[in-house]
Amino acid sequence: QVHLVASGGGSVQAGGSLRPSCAGIGYIDNLDCMGWIRQAPGAEREEVARIDSTGTTTYADSVKGRFTISKDNFKNTPSLQMNSLKPEDTGLYYCAADHLGCGIGPMEFRYWGQGTQVTVSS
Repeated sequence: QVHLVASGGGSVQAGGSLRPSCAGIGYIDNLDCMGWIRQAPGAEREEVARIDSTGTTTYADSVKGRFTISKDNFKNTPSLQMNSLKPEDTGLYYCAADHLGCGIGPMEFRYWGQGTQVTVSS
């Protein structure tokens, strides 16, 4: 069993930066695919970034060039550097992980953190 806890959200003005991170408890050593998913008010969840065990990353078009996902090799949990934030980036950000590889296409992560709020004002 794996328990994830996301933190590091906050409120910033447009153009600012935040770096949410994720802590893990349990069988985290062999986690493979990790990602960040966000949910804006009234919208469906959107995967913004994922990283696999080789360090290969994938980003949603809406965040390419602005967000960078990384993995703490000691803790084996993901962080998300978010730069040039826009009001449309506002939402609840979840870290997620799975013991399975990322593959191609939508990822049904098995383990989810509780979410950390990101609010960007114009």
